[in-house]
Amino acid sequence: MTYFVLAAVLAAGMAAWTDWKTGLIPNWLSFGAILLGVLGHFASGFLAGGFRAGAVEAGLSLVGVLLCSLAPGFMYWKGGMGGGDLKLFAALGALCLPLWGIEAQMYGFVVAAIVVPAKLAYRGELLRVLGNSLSLALNPLRPAQRRRQIPAEVMTWFRLGPAIFAGTLLVVLAHGFELFAG
Repeated sequence: MTYFVLAAVLAAGMAAWTDWKTGLIPNWLSFGAILLGVLGHFASGFLAGGFRAGAVEAGLSLVGVLLCSLAPGFMYWKGGMGGGDLKLFAALGALCLPLWGIEAQMYGFVVAAIVVPAKLAYRGELLRVLGNSLSLALNPLRPAQRRRQIPAEVMTWFRLGPAIFAGTLLVVLAHGFELFAG
């Protein structure tokens, strides 16, 4: 598991860098990490216990892809997250398997939930963004004629790659003894 978690840290770090610099997370990085996770877990299981063990490990990796894609997939579908972030979360699920992948995702969201309001407050945009968010949340409860439309140009976008990287590092810190004890 150690090598897979280190690969996840490397992939998340590279994604954070490219997201920070360009606003994009390359497909080759995310899909390569997913492929590495599934095939690597198969090979690891195969070497440890044969074909059946390899298939179980690869299956767990695919379950990690699926589970780590659910919440980000819904956010992407609703326009609240970019596709690169979604694919990076899927890659973390493939490499770290479901539990640690979801844990990295949770830590990444917590980091973002701390950083985003601080960044918005620093730029003097926090109250406007909170008001827009409240309007968007209340719109489904309002009659159609009273719904507030928010222009796309005033919506705020955040590059999530660095927060995902921080979340992945936090998994390493939280499970450091387990990773490096054996």
